[in-house]
Amino acid sequence: MHKPKELAFTVKEDLFDSLKVADLGLNYPKEIETFTVFKPSDSSDHFSNGAVMTAFKGYLYCQWQSSQTGEDSEDTWVAYSRSLDGKTWTEPMVLQESQDEGYSTSGGWWKHGDTLIAYFNYWPSKLTPEGGYAYYKTSLDGIHWSEGEPVLMSDGEPIQGIFEQDPFALENGRIINAAHFQPGLNASPIYTDDASGVGGWKRSEFTNNAIKNDVSREIEPSAFVQEDGTLVMMFRDQFSSFYSMASFSDDSGETWSQPELTIMPDSRSKQSAGNLPNGTAYLVNNPVRSKVRMPLVITLSKNGKHFDTAFLLRKGEGVIQPLRYQGKYKRLGYHYPKSMVHEGFLYVSYSVNKEEVEFTRVPIGSLEMIESRN
Repeated sequence: MHKPKELAFTVKEDLFDSLKVADLGLNYPKEIETFTVFKPSDSSDHFSNGAVMTAFKGYLYCQWQSSQTGEDSEDTWVAYSRSLDGKTWTEPMVLQESQDEGYSTSGGWWKHGDTLIAYFNYWPSKLTPEGGYAYYKTSLDGIHWSEGEPVLMSDGEPIQGIFEQDPFALENGRIINAAHFQPGLNASPIYTDDASGVGGWKRSEFTNNAIKNDVSREIEPSAFVQEDGTLVMMFRDQFSSFYSMASFSDDSGETWSQPELTIMPDSRSKQSAGNLPNGTAYLVNNPVRSKVRMPLVITLSKNGKHFDTAFLLRKGEGVIQPLRYQGKYKRLGYHYPKSMVHEGFLYVSYSVNKEEVEFTRVPIGSLEMIESRN
């Protein structure tokens, strides 16, 4: 198991100016654009969250969980929309309807050959403590879908947990992701060598720091790769330190170090990590030491060990659009970002105030780092 003798990574001192609450003293990257996928109306659902994008056969796709009023209500279903140009999107279509005894949430995407895989999570209302199961559907055209099937572990049994939204492939083809396992929601890295992404999953060797009320301290992870090949999985700290936590693997995800606190500020929210095509590591989050989920920022490191550059993606206080409809757990902010790289752009999708589904697109060239300044 990889046991680092030094900090997971460092962050440039004073990179974020916490006194400048709207933008943290940061600038926008050049040629940044923001688009709306879905905007609620009086006759539509008013709650949206968990927006995740992919690209398939010439179309952009976005899925999210949708409900009439509030978060994780019994009427929650998985919506999706698609677009040829990113500007004009279809009306929300049903990826997975709400359940008779429980609800469904977005689980992300995978592509295998000419097949698009859509994951979704099922949360049975009678399951105690709260938790759920991961399922998937397949499509050849993004419109017609197979029936839902359970995501399988390597022993052929359905995964007893909730699938995280951003699996990614290593150079050797292995797929890395995470799940929140029952009983409750206990986060753990998982991996598979099955290129389809729907089976063969194994739970990595991993130890949570603590579990409280059947939920692990570290939840909702996302990962990037350091220059030397070390995998870094970033976690939300449910114990409200307002810093991200991190775990490491140097054996392609089979074993991981116990998560430790980093010095990366975080609003205690889901975040999105990854690598640009040139290897630069990035993290998209709200780097503030409070529950205020704004502004939305991308922070970069050329080698994944020293983060010294940051750009503003969306401004916060005084600039964000107002909350239009009230609902459970709805508040101002840019919630649960997820990201993808596609045709020279970084796409970051999120919900605004947990009601509008939007994404911000940045040319990769606007984020390139000439040299690391560590």
